[in-house]
Amino acid sequence: MTVSSSARSLPPLPAAIFFDLDDTLISAYGQPRAAWEKVIAEFADEIAPLNQEEAVDAISAFALEFWTGTQAHHKKWRLRLKDARREIVREGLQRTNRFGAAGPEIDFVHRMADRFSDLREEELTPFPGALETIDKLKDMGVKLALITNGGTETQRPKVTRFALEHRFDHIQIEGEHGFGKPEEEAYKHALKVLGVTPEETWMVGDNLEWEIAAPQRLGIFAIWHDAYSHGLPENSEITPDRIIHGIPELLASAD
Repeated sequence: MTVSSSARSLPPLPAAIFFDLDDTLISAYGQPRAAWEKVIAEFADEIAPLNQEEAVDAISAFALEFWTGTQAHHKKWRLRLKDARREIVREGLQRTNRFGAAGPEIDFVHRMADRFSDLREEELTPFPGALETIDKLKDMGVKLALITNGGTETQRPKVTRFALEHRFDHIQIEGEHGFGKPEEEAYKHALKVLGVTPEETWMVGDNLEWEIAAPQRLGIFAIWHDAYSHGLPENSEITPDRIIHGIPELLASAD
């Protein structure tokens, strides 16, 4: 089996593996521009004075700025994801200076933002081989924890929808526990529940700070799932212990 290159080789399977959920096990929020293009096409008759490309550009640009805020900002809004998307649409369109002093009509903003939220939910799907790999790891005796940020109302339905309850020994949702990545408590709590040490644990996820840098500081082997083959950002100061492009690659060390 071909394994993606990185700084360190994949060691033998550990005692425990922590998994992120969105854009790690399921395709969820990656490639947002494509999703906005679909949504805005549905509202093409209502976005004047902008054309579709201008609207996509405006919303995408502000969304990038919005989600590049502080950790406190992130935590506040990821627990209110629907409201966050409404704010992104409102401010993104307002910044075009094409809707007058009052800005875009609020009902329109909410309908378009909520359609984006609905589309994201409709398009959720497990990555190829992801759930099958989880099942194999469990059968092999690896302890498994799912550690996901976000509110209960957004994340718990995904756990149910994709039948994850029986697949994991521990499921940790930020909105249910009161802490989330990259807070140290998020990883330490899971270690305690599973009864393992950092040195015998892997963390797998798509966020370089939450699933790579933060767990590495605790001594956890951190594996970056580059599901969309974007590659590390230029001049990244974060170096994953391993890079994979598909969850089944984790089984390479068991071959």
